[in-house]
This record gives sequence, C-alpha cells and structure tokens, in this order.
Amino acid sequence: MNYFVTGGTGFIGRFLVPKLLDRGGKVFLLVRPGSLPKLAALRTLWGASAEQVVAVEGDLSKKRLGVKPAWVKQQAGKIDHFFHLAAIYDMEADAESQRVSNVNGTAQAIVLAKALRAGCFHQVSSIAAAGLYEGTFTEDMFEEAGALDHPYFLTKHESEGLVRKETEMKWRIYRPGMVVGHSETGEMDKIDGPYYFFGLLDNLSKVTPEGLPLVMNKAGLLNIVPVDFVVNAMDYLAHLDGQDHQCFFLTDPDGIRVGDLLKATMDAANGPKLRSLNIGLLDKAAKLAGSGISKFPSVKSLGEKAVARLGIPPQVIGYINYPTRFDSTKTQAFLEPAGISCPPYESYAQVLWDYWRHFLRGDNDTVIREVDGLFNQFIGRPTLAVLRRKVKGQIVMVTGATSGIGKECALRLARAGATVLLVARTVEKLDETLKEIAAKGGDAQAYSCDVSSEKNCQKLVKDVLRDHGHVDILVNNAGRSIRRSVRHSYDRFHDFERTMELNYFGALRLILGFLPGMEERERGHIINISSIGVLTSPPRFSAYVASKSALDAFSLCAAPEYAAKNVSFTTIHMPLVRTPMIAPTSLYKAFPTLSPEQARDLVIKAIISKPKRVSTGLGVTGAVAQATIPSVTEAFLSQAYALFPDSPAARGLSEDEAAAERGNIPSSKLELAQKMFAQVMRGVHW
Repeated sequence: MNYFVTGGTGFIGRFLVPKLLDRGGKVFLLVRPGSLPKLAALRTLWGASAEQVVAVEGDLSKKRLGVKPAWVKQQAGKIDHFFHLAAIYDMEADAESQRVSNVNGTAQAIVLAKALRAGCFHQVSSIAAAGLYEGTFTEDMFEEAGALDHPYFLTKHESEGLVRKETEMKWRIYRPGMVVGHSETGEMDKIDGPYYFFGLLDNLSKVTPEGLPLVMNKAGLLNIVPVDFVVNAMDYLAHLDGQDHQCFFLTDPDGIRVGDLLKATMDAANGPKLRSLNIGLLDKAAKLAGSGISKFPSVKSLGEKAVARLGIPPQVIGYINYPTRFDSTKTQAFLEPAGISCPPYESYAQVLWDYWRHFLRGDNDTVIREVDGLFNQFIGRPTLAVLRRKVKGQIVMVTGATSGIGKECALRLARAGATVLLVARTVEKLDETLKEIAAKGGDAQAYSCDVSSEKNCQKLVKDVLRDHGHVDILVNNAGRSIRRSVRHSYDRFHDFERTMELNYFGALRLILGFLPGMEERERGHIINISSIGVLTSPPRFSAYVASKSALDAFSLCAAPEYAAKNVSFTTIHMPLVRTPMIAPTSLYKAFPTLSPEQARDLVIKAIISKPKRVSTGLGVTGAVAQATIPSVTEAFLSQAYALFPDSPAARGLSEDEAAAERGNIPSSKLELAQKMFAQVMRGVHW
C-alpha cells in the first residue's frame, strides 16, 4: 500500500508515519529541499530505509504543492491514501501565513491528490473548525460554526470546507482536539495549549506555603487529547471500509474544565492543593468583563501585556471560557471494536508534567539538557515503533529488572514485542513486574537469581538456554554502589569483594554464559550499564568505580574479538539516576539527576543504534582532564572530597549523631552552591 503524506515531519506526522510503515506501506513524504537532512534523521528514528520513506520535494505555498509533473505522471494511480497534515497549528501565527498554509495549501493538496488519482484524501482538520460555537457541536455539523474571528479558526473552517465541496474524489476528515504529548512517554515538540500554564503553576507551587489550599473556578470546557490517541484513531479510521465522506471527532468524550485541568496538573507538580469550584456567576462575570474590556484598546493592551509577562499568550486567555462541547458518539462507536479510546487527562497529567519539566522548561538542569542533546546526537527520541522493529520476537534479558532503570527497560521492551527475561533476587517484586507486563499484553518470564552468586548464575544460564535456547540482547543492569572513603574501609575488605562479585563477576558470568550462542548464531548485543564515575573518578567510590571499570575494560578487549561475528558491546556511562540505590545518600537531593524513564531511553537508544559507548560531555570532560592534567584534576577532586563528610553509616555514627548532622546537609542547589562557595573562599574576608 502506498501513502502520500504532507506534514510528515511535524509532530503528529512523526507518530503517524511509523503506524503506516507498520502496515507494510511505502510512504512518499512531501518535504522542502532544506528539510532533506531532517528527513534522513527521521528515517533512522523510524527504523526505515530510503526505499520505505521516499522524499518528494515540494512546497505548501506553490501550485500543486510544487511537485514535479514528471513525478506526478509516474505515480498517478499508485497512491492508495493521501494524508494532508501540513498546516500551521499556532494561535500566535499571523493571519496571512495561516491563510497561505491552511487554506491555499489545502487547495493545492486537493489538486495534487486528484492529479495522482489518489484512492482517498485524508484531511486533518481541527475542532477549531467549529469556531466558538455555544453548545454541543456534532460530527455532522459544519455550517453551524460559531464565531470565526480568530484567523486560526477561520482558516481551519475554510480549509475543511474546500474538502467537503469535493465530489470527484473520496475523502475523510479528522477533527482532533487540543493535541498534547504522548500519554505514555510525554513526548511533545513545543510549548502550546495547556503547556502555557505549566510555568505559572510551577512558580505557584514554589511560593505557596505548604498546606495552603487554593481555589479557582472550573470555567470553560476544554478538549485535550494525547498524540498517541490521535494517530491510533486516525490510522484505524483511515483503513476502515465504507466510511468515505465522513467527519470524525478525535476528542475526549467528556472534555475537562479549565479548573480541573489546572488541578490535575498542580497535583502532578506536587504543588498546593487546588480546589476547582463550579461558580456560574464567575463565568458570566468573566465573559462580560472580557467583552467590556475589548471595547477599550488601551485597557485591553495593558491586560495583554500583564498576561504575556506570565509567559501566556493573550490569545490563549480568551479561551478559558471555551463554550463548545464536542459530541464524538459516532467516532467512539467506530473505535470501540479496536479498543481505541481517549484516556482522561488526569491519567497522564504526571507524564506530561515530567516531560515538560525535563525537556521543555526553559531552566532545565544542565545534566538534563546534556542528555537531551545526547538523544538528538544519536537518532532522536526513541519511539515504540522503531524499537519494535529492532526487538520484536527477540529474547532480551534484563538484570535488576524489578526497580529503577531495569524495570523501566523491561516494561518498554515488552511493549515493543520482545520476550523479556526478568532477573532479580526478590520473587514478590518479580511477580509484580510480570503482572504489569501481562496487563499491557507483553511477554515476559521471571528468573529469581542473585547475580553475585556463581552457583546462581550457572543455574540461570542453564535454565534460560533450556527454556529459550539463546539470548539476543543482554542488559547487565544489576549493580551495587558503595560510597565510603578508603580510610573508613581498612577493615571492610568485603565492600570491595561485594561490588566486584555483582558489578563485575556477576555480569561477566552472564556474558560468558550467553556469548557462545551469540557467536554461533552470529548475532547478539551486550549492553553494560556502567557509571559516569568511571570517567570522572569521584572520591569515596573506589570500590564501586573499580568494579565498573573492570567490566568496561573487559568489554573493550572482547569487542574486537566478536566484531566479525556481528556481536556488539555497548557501555553506557550512566549519569546519576533517581533510583533506590542512591536513596540512602541524602546529599544527592541537591544534585541534578535523571529520572528512571530518561535513563531507560538511553538504554533503548543503545539497543536501537548499537554505539560502542554512551557518555555525557561531563563524563568525557572528566576523563580528558584525568589524562591531560592529572595534578589539577586531583586537586579539584580533593576539594570536592573535603567539602562533604562520609555518610553517618560509613563512619559508624549513632542514630542521634546522624540526625543532628543531617540538618547541615544541603538539600537544594542553592544550599549546595553556598557551601561550595564557602569551601573555596575559606580564609578570604571582606
């Protein structure tokens, strides 16, 4: 099946194209000449070849989208579905650019689709085509649209009208609600819609005294939909027989009041408790005030400037009292057999918030920005579709699979179609993880094993080879960390033994157990979760870093021996991650850390692209400094060592002594900076 797609490099398109590829389709993507490098990166992200995703040069503003006549003649009659996604989705864009893209672009897309004799023309419209209709707007309504004063509403209405007038070709129209990030990963490409309020809520949560409740009116009914629901529904409906000349609402059946949306988001931000009240009188007052203010340009301008200072476009404030409810009864009936439904905003608000906080917020932590850059340096954020192409049907073992990074990896791999072998010590936690995977339709098997035990490892390898015959991908994630100065370890040789047994020998036993099968099948991938500490050599981690360094060295030596057999080794020098392993060290609360989900994505990247090493710039800088200016580096690390003491447990303090000391440990970046400044400037007075 052949598809022609405009706007395929946009946000919705980036998720729709993999769905079409999953159907075994060939996708022709309209791209401007300047965007060809971007398409090359997207092909890698989608796991597709140049033969599967073919670039067609063109431009939305030109006649017949600027596609060459010779190409049209060659492909005429061969395009089964023409998806027109390209448009300006921006309330702040000027009227002229919206008209060129949304109206003229649609007109020329129709001309091109006719010339290609496409099987069906699929128009991605918007609920904005209804204007500010007061009341319930159904899927069969169009001419009844309300106020269309805003150019975005007007151009979406007019562009949909162009499609509806066509009688010579088959068409289907989709009206999504306000599209936000992915409901499971949070992935979003820009600040838009409800995201405009996230910064305000974040600041509010920081300055509001703990326990003080806030009250706001519920206000208007918004319709928020996650991008994964939109593309799943669109993909299904586009291939449903006998539904041409239909319009589908891809909306939340219930919608969500503005106050309830802000309350759910504030809960996700761990901010003050927000009470959302239904006060109709306030709605009427706000509406009257808005219409009154609009009559006085100077007052209106002043209000818009005040709102803009909060980071919220004035155009957005106008829709807090959104008057329309969208009736998607017909579309729901079509989607129900496929099990496709729009999740309520409250169920994925936390995911959206976490993604915004880590990747969209302007003042992201340095490490977070660096890792985000690392994602882009490889092949973009890992989607489930491209991961599925890499691991579907493969046997993947993950050690330490019941918490933190390991659990996140296991859940993600299972959703991508891999058979995941969960390895951990605690049977109860293994059962919990198995149930989570089964609930989402994944395939997994649990093996209780203490990887630090030679006997247990031997049994694990034997059992796995008996049950599955081989392992395609081995993720050595299980690890033990100890933060203790050498001077406090004179009588604790077992600290070094324990870290080596798990971090090095345990991982090595599994590698040696499954390598023969990989070599014989000439296919395999071994991923070792190392640490940024191997590159930066932090004090107090001699036992931990030594064990991870040993595994790194083994992999570097072994990799060339197996390269000809198509067996890959990847070492991930993982930055600090918020897992149970770092919880005992309260000092870490003051340092920027990755979430387990972000760490998981680094592992998924490694599975997809098979790099030799995944390291952050901070880690590489530390390694270069160690090699080139060791004396300076040692002096710096010595200062860092003197800055904070060993943990109370490492020094054998009593509980009372430990409690008294914990009050002096910085728990925020500001306190950490103050203590570092005092340490560096000690003895200097002015």
